[in-house]
Amino acid sequence: MRRLVKNKPQEGFEFEESAPRPVPVAGELLVKCQYVAICGSDINLYKWNDIAQQIAKLPFTPGHEMTGIVEQIGENVCDFAVGDRIAVENHYFCDDCHLCKKKRGDICMKMSQYGHGKGTEHGGFSDFSIVPAKYAYKLKREITPIQAVLMEPMGVVHNIIEQIEVGNGDEVLVIGAGAIGCLAVNICKALGASKVYATDIVQNRLDLATKMGADGTINGLDKNLEQEMMKLTDGAGIQKIIECSGVPSMLTNCLNYLQKGGYLGLVGLPKTDIVFKNPIWGFVFKSLTLKTVHGRRIFHTWEECERLIAEGKCQPERCVTHEFDLKDYEACFDKLFSGEACKIVVRLN
Repeated sequence: MRRLVKNKPQEGFEFEESAPRPVPVAGELLVKCQYVAICGSDINLYKWNDIAQQIAKLPFTPGHEMTGIVEQIGENVCDFAVGDRIAVENHYFCDDCHLCKKKRGDICMKMSQYGHGKGTEHGGFSDFSIVPAKYAYKLKREITPIQAVLMEPMGVVHNIIEQIEVGNGDEVLVIGAGAIGCLAVNICKALGASKVYATDIVQNRLDLATKMGADGTINGLDKNLEQEMMKLTDGAGIQKIIECSGVPSMLTNCLNYLQKGGYLGLVGLPKTDIVFKNPIWGFVFKSLTLKTVHGRRIFHTWEECERLIAEGKCQPERCVTHEFDLKDYEACFDKLFSGEACKIVVRLN
């Protein structure tokens, strides 16, 4: 089979044309991969920077957003059959720590991770992959493979949106209109938000956010975001903010136009420290609710995302801008590094 591998602590991946097909043991599934999607963290893994060295372990096959079809079943697997369509919950929870015992496998204390070499060498950039059955989500509805592969990143956003209780009549600002931000726009509208605004400094991302359902967009290069938000909300400030950019200054400044009693959900990953200015009046006395997430609520989030897609309320595939075959992986990563793509998917079989 074909696969990408990361064997050495250096930039790049290696392409193997005829790697041996793995064999599932007890509790495992052999999955024929259909699609793998690229995440921002894959840039770190490709470059093998400081962040990658903290979140990954050599050797491994990259690709943690994968969907495929069960090809073979190991012993003691009862809930799956050959031909089942699955997606992968890539947070491999231990089922034993105090958080897992509270049904919080999403933030397991001993978490391993598919596509990162943590507890498994397998990942989605391969024709076939091994997935323990306990981490496979069996698709129950008629959604496409591309929709299915996007349920992993969609699930992260759904988790934060659920945590900040977006619902009917809410007004929401999404900061950062990359793939995660665009998915956030789409889900907020599906869950009944009356107004969803998106902001970025790249116009084609804002155009995509509009296609995903944004009621209005603000280009930070052209307009003062704080002034625009206060104008749009008659001076009250926005009710709920989803921060997807990971830019520390955006996170700091957004408190200026988040209304009292508002909700702030953090999804973007800041690379440097965050400083809250005017912490008493601008933060504490505003009586804000701050939520963060790491992954999805297992498997509640998967079920909700699949439902929203199957019912036609969410269209995650709209954020896909490029599709490649695995053999063209170099062109795929070149496109990723160019900054021209929103979401890239790779076709395997």
